[in-house]
Amino acid sequence: MDWTREEVLLIIADYFNMLQLEIAQVPYNKTQHRKALLPLLNNRKNGSVEFKHQNISAVLLEMGLPFIRGYKPMHNYQQMLADEVAEFLSANQIQLEARFETFSEKSDVNAQLQRQVDFNSLLIDEPIISAAAEDRELYRPIKTNYLEKEQNNRILGAKGENLVLEYEKWRLINNGKKSLANKIKWVSKDLGDGLGYDILSKNIDGSDRFIEVKTTKLTRETPIFLTKTELRFAESNSKNFSLYRVFNFDTKPGLFIRNGVYNSFCLLKPETFKGYFN
Repeated sequence: MDWTREEVLLIIADYFNMLQLEIAQVPYNKTQHRKALLPLLNNRKNGSVEFKHQNISAVLLEMGLPFIRGYKPMHNYQQMLADEVAEFLSANQIQLEARFETFSEKSDVNAQLQRQVDFNSLLIDEPIISAAAEDRELYRPIKTNYLEKEQNNRILGAKGENLVLEYEKWRLINNGKKSLANKIKWVSKDLGDGLGYDILSKNIDGSDRFIEVKTTKLTRETPIFLTKTELRFAESNSKNFSLYRVFNFDTKPGLFIRNGVYNSFCLLKPETFKGYFN
């Protein structure tokens, strides 16, 4: 049974209530929210409500906005849902932009991350290429891409790179290659971030490993944003290039690694174009 507009409005309001609490780091309980919402809906099941929350996450991700980490984006949603999310964003733009700004600028981490990270459990399987394959004409009342703005947070980025630097030292030492671990260079810190990669590490055989680090406080499904320099560097050094994607950085950091050129492991979409005049 299709969701009615009234039901969609109720679940959107509930979702943004939770999202704002999450950004503000105020504890809340998803199950309690769902239980309070169910009596207002037309005999919906828990799974149906959770799936709709995941649809809302997908809409926000495609708009370049933060989403609830506990609701993995599911992209096969109704157009009505996207339209109503846009209307909610427009009606609450000032309040929500302040929250999203907090999300993108925040770079401190909680006490858990201050302790030694367990590198044995840091690495996870990479996600499959995003299901957001089709281009959608979404109305975006909030024009700022806060996912990209978070990625460009220099303090957060530096902390993610430092985590990868320490992981690489651990990886090489753990493989009996301490001499190679001593050769790792944090090139974006020493030489600037315009080289197309961040860390020069080593493979077990002693060859170079060029690493680009992308860090987010959100989940592993969060898209990355690239420069032309980064794309070209990976193409020119595909045999020795790796993307290290750090996610859930401010809670329990995870990492997945992809090797080679970007379009071999993620779906690339142009976001902006430059126009010249004759």
